[in-house]
Amino acid sequence: MPAMSHPNTTGGQPSLRRSLSLPLTTFYGLGNILGAGIYVLIGKVVAEAGLFAPASFLLASLLACLTAFTYAELSARFPLSAGEAVYVQEGIGIRQVSALVGLLIILAGIVSAATILRGFTGYLQVFVAVPDAVAIPVLVAMLGGLAAWGISESVRVAALITLIEIAGLLLIIWIAAPDLAAARPVLSDFAPLSGTAAWYGIFIGGFLAFYAFIGFEDMVNVAEEVREPSSNLPRAILMALAVSTLLYFLVALAAVASVPAGELADVDAPLAYMYQYITGRDPVVITLIGMFAVINGALIQIIMASRVCYGMGRKHWLPAVFARVNRLTRTPVVATGVVSVLVLVMALWLPIETLAKATSYFLLMVFALVNLALWRLKRDVAHPPGVIRIPVWVPVTGFFASAAFVIIQGLIDLLN
Repeated sequence: MPAMSHPNTTGGQPSLRRSLSLPLTTFYGLGNILGAGIYVLIGKVVAEAGLFAPASFLLASLLACLTAFTYAELSARFPLSAGEAVYVQEGIGIRQVSALVGLLIILAGIVSAATILRGFTGYLQVFVAVPDAVAIPVLVAMLGGLAAWGISESVRVAALITLIEIAGLLLIIWIAAPDLAAARPVLSDFAPLSGTAAWYGIFIGGFLAFYAFIGFEDMVNVAEEVREPSSNLPRAILMALAVSTLLYFLVALAAVASVPAGELADVDAPLAYMYQYITGRDPVVITLIGMFAVINGALIQIIMASRVCYGMGRKHWLPAVFARVNRLTRTPVVATGVVSVLVLVMALWLPIETLAKATSYFLLMVFALVNLALWRLKRDVAHPPGVIRIPVWVPVTGFFASAAFVIIQGLIDLLN
């Protein structure tokens, strides 16, 4: 009698464990989105867009929403690790392009985690002057170890920290509520919109703010660890993006109503500065929450990038060693270790704005290709039963919007 394969193995190798419920998957995405940007970059967005910073966040949200709906359908069609690479392979069918997309996602995750860790040091400096060369390696070692320990353990920790992050943002909104209530915008406040300078600031601010929405796309890369992924993943993606959009808009309103834009732009821990400016008290609580937030975002990026390495190794788009799963932890330990080392190098090497812009460039290129993939699938392949269906204009608009954002921002950077 032939030996029966173990349900937790694939071809004799241990497989990833399906242990993520809909709430845990949603919190996984929320933790990544919230920790990645608002605690670190709100001051930079306000510096570019001024009073219209909330508009920059709405612009970034619209761009993210187009692609989020595309991801929702594709994640239901192909619930696999290395999601974007799989989507592009299925929709465009050019192996080299699919492999490039996978590499861009890995690189974006590594650079994003490095960005977040640089933001962590800004909050840490509020308490103690620890050099980056000491703080960052210790933190990377801790996060890499947690990511290698196990997916359910990692995501439960991330979900708990996400609740703390949300509490921190609600605290900022609450203490700024009197300033928001007292604000009485008049028509003259919007006069700058009649010129190009304000729209230029909104666009540049939107490009930076877009980084704050990065995270929903990472959810598809734990698809093989999600229960009932074809239904739970699309729901989790859309819920995470909706909650984060609301919180970001309210925090941006609080920032422009409460703190002079020039002051907020020059600090490394912007929400801690807002708390101190508004209340006159030491920002101990919000600083601690900010530190948890950036740690959470870095942890989830390391998990995501290692899962893409795993998925690409299994398809032989990367060396097979990346597809090895530890039998005890049931995690891709080799991939996690390599990703952690690269995060460390990037975090010690590049400044935070350079890292954030690079991440946005990489992901907007990926988003353009993913939208193109769904556009072609809708044209050439019958819609599978039981899968969420979005209108074809969504991936078409998402493709052109993502490509235009990359081209226009690239031209602006060249001219500057």
